[in-house]
Amino acid sequence: MSKSLVDSPAQPSLETPRRILVLGSGNFGSCLADHLASASDLNLDVYLWSRDAETVRMMNEERRNPKYLTDHVFPEGITAIGPDLPDTQTLHTMDMLLFAIPTPGLRQFLTDLNHRLDHSRLPLFAFVNKGIEAGTKALTLEIIADTCGKDAAKISAFISGPSFAKEIIKRQPTTVSVASLSEHHALRVAELFHQPWFRCYPGTDPIGVELAGALKNVYAIASGVADGLGYQNNTRAGLVTRALAEMTRIGQAYGASPLTFLTLAGVGDLFLTCSSSNSRNYTVGYRLGQGESLDKIIDTLGSVAEGVSTTKGLYEMLQQMKVYAPIAEAMYSLLYEGKSARESADYLMNLPPSKREIDLPTGGPASQAAHLLGKLGMDGSKPCV
Repeated sequence: MSKSLVDSPAQPSLETPRRILVLGSGNFGSCLADHLASASDLNLDVYLWSRDAETVRMMNEERRNPKYLTDHVFPEGITAIGPDLPDTQTLHTMDMLLFAIPTPGLRQFLTDLNHRLDHSRLPLFAFVNKGIEAGTKALTLEIIADTCGKDAAKISAFISGPSFAKEIIKRQPTTVSVASLSEHHALRVAELFHQPWFRCYPGTDPIGVELAGALKNVYAIASGVADGLGYQNNTRAGLVTRALAEMTRIGQAYGASPLTFLTLAGVGDLFLTCSSSNSRNYTVGYRLGQGESLDKIIDTLGSVAEGVSTTKGLYEMLQQMKVYAPIAEAMYSLLYEGKSARESADYLMNLPPSKREIDLPTGGPASQAAHLLGKLGMDGSKPCV
């Protein structure tokens, strides 16, 4: 998408929100609450909701999160609330809601929250989860539309890119993509998060950004598997390159812009998650490559690896769109059909020679993106280019 698909105000105001509620106290939610509360030039009131009562207590009394980023002392500017969902009065005072809720639980969470929102004055919505919902094959944009209405979906922004929480919290230089169907709202969220250590690049292809952020987790599992099997640099370089080709092919068939997969949300995040043991999804793959069972890995991982559930949603999507994505299909067989890591690697390397290295389908009017935009009451006949 080269321009906003949602009309912006004639003279858009980029006024800074002052009261921000971060929903979710995991690694990334806690990290971004810290990031916003530490922006002394903005003087924000930051609230962090957690479903865990002990996290609320420790954050308020000791400035620590007992489960995530446990060595970090959080600033006084964060007020923790919970474990009950924020009430209507609290939500009505907020200028921005930042959702850091894993994709598998997002639909129910938004359903529970929706009746407490004032739809005549919606705050800014920003989302940092990455995944495709299993069963429905829905992106977060569609989940928002289903639960909170199309108006909320059209102004929601999505933050994605190479951004490990433990590095952001140390103020190491980080760059991300921020996308919304509304250019005005993408700019507002980007302006809010932008700091000397955290650069934001706004755009208007949230569908591509969402797909890239979800798909890279599947390929991070594949990269971890390769390393766990003992393969080295040649293998990883080839795997990441072919993963990018698959992601772009899937995105174009869906109706997203292929250029989005060359951004921070695309190749940037793919490179990071496929090459670092700090990635939960890479770790799942590495341990599978070492011979551990998926059940044991999930039980002992300590946090959510969204690539596992995304693989199932992606596989269902591939069957519907009839897109050739052998790496993604191999990961599905490994995670859900009992194939071993070695069998999955052998399958990929014994595929027949490809006719061409790059082969991009056309999304066109019948694409998933066109259907989703039509669901939002927007012109779905034009591909996102």
